Amino acid sequence: MRFKTVPPAPPENVPAAEALRTVRDALPLVPRSQDDCCGRLVDRVAWIEERDVATEWIGFLRALGLAERSDAGYSRVRDDVDTDALATRFRANVVGVGATIDALEAQEEPQTAGEVFEAIESTVPEWERRRSDTWHEEWNDHTERLLAWATALEIATAVDDGYRLSASGG
Repeated sequence: MRFKTVPPAPPENVPAAEALRTVRDALPLVPRSQDDCCGRLVDRVAWIEERDVATEWIGFLRALGLAERSDAGYSRVRDDVDTDALATRFRANVVGVGATIDALEAQEEPQTAGEVFEAIESTVPEWERRRSDTWHEEWNDHTERLLAWATALEIATAVDDGYRLSASGG
């Protein structure tokens, strides 16, 4: 299953693996409802202040294999948080990551988020375009979040004038 949900990246002073572990560990071991899980994240994670953002985190953790959904609700997965495995799952399970990496790889010069969006705009699914009059803005935001997470997971590097693929990113 592929996921579109990408929460804002964690604060810059919190490494990605640590942030993902913190959020994952705030989820219950025994499945609970989405509402209960969102409440736990808001209560236990300093940088998650709204339930909508908590919902995004739950979906993102599922994409990365750190949470699962059952008939009873959501729960955390006890697996270790391995940065290489997370980067692989990010690429495989999050909509738009492959096209974003391809856009960075295709250019020698750093790319701004706007330039990356222009490069991947044609890959936005038709149903997304029809779903909302604001799809363009939503996907610009999605692209910015993808780049932030690609940077946090060391797939890309942020530089003064944009983003470029990191040495290990391609």
